[in-house]
Amino acid sequence: MARIDLHIHSNYSNDADFPPDKLVDRCLKAGLSHAAIADHNSVRAIDTAVAAAMGTSLTVIPAIEMDCVLDGVVLHILGYGIETSDSIFYEIEEDLHQQEKANSARMIQLVRQLGIEFDDDVLEALSYDGVITGEMIAEAALSFDVEGRNKLLDPYRDDGERSDNPYVNFYWDYCSQGKPAYTPMNFISLSRAIEIIKTNHGVPILAHPGINVKEDGAFLERILSAGVMGIEVYSSYHRKEQVEYYREAALSKELLMTCGSDFHGKNKKSIEIGSTDCEGREPEIIARLTGMIDKTHQQLEPPSDEISL
Repeated sequence: MARIDLHIHSNYSNDADFPPDKLVDRCLKAGLSHAAIADHNSVRAIDTAVAAAMGTSLTVIPAIEMDCVLDGVVLHILGYGIETSDSIFYEIEEDLHQQEKANSARMIQLVRQLGIEFDDDVLEALSYDGVITGEMIAEAALSFDVEGRNKLLDPYRDDGERSDNPYVNFYWDYCSQGKPAYTPMNFISLSRAIEIIKTNHGVPILAHPGINVKEDGAFLERILSAGVMGIEVYSSYHRKEQVEYYREAALSKELLMTCGSDFHGKNKKSIEIGSTDCEGREPEIIARLTGMIDKTHQQLEPPSDEISL
């Protein structure tokens, strides 16, 4: 089991379960030395997590996972070492939250049009401040169809081919970009996400590219040329072949490689904190990442008033 996990979600992400202080406890129990709570478009967990880890063996690295777009494809960019006081983070979080609230009814309608039913009261109980996600619909649908009559849900039941993480797999299959129940969002551009992260002393890293970049070399080149400084090579989503592909891509460009589980809780029940194999590169990853964070902070510090003689 890895001793680092640089991609963990708290309940400030609407698809995750645990508050940040409880995540710190779980990281300590897992024997981690370094962790990053990187919520979706939110920095609100960071201060609590850092405070909870003080005086322990765990170092919490401030982070965020930002949704953005390049060439019409939704990407996720991790920002490590960010300073969280900039109001832009809160503005983006609120804007996307309002979009998700507005989209929730449409997503429900689209899933029902596919022939999948669920109890509205159960769905409301699962909702997060007025937001309904594909994972919540999956949970409500599976609890509604306890007799197993709807064959569309068979892959997500126990022993089904998508039962390892049934709720998020349902989301990927039906509600993600390009799928029949997808509801479009207006995300910032990739270049804007990178600019925000770097302006706030952070290090931008391309998250789990095996999901949405696949092994499209030309598209990856366009992403890298936008200014990302590394790739999440070691991800719970990546097959062995994808790890090899992105490891070689990072090495060829001398980019930072990172390692993260993308732990959420029940929505990704097969994913545990610290469960992603980093191929023994943990010391190298942490040394390079912390060095890059230190460098970005030094570069952006105001010049000293002291005169050198």
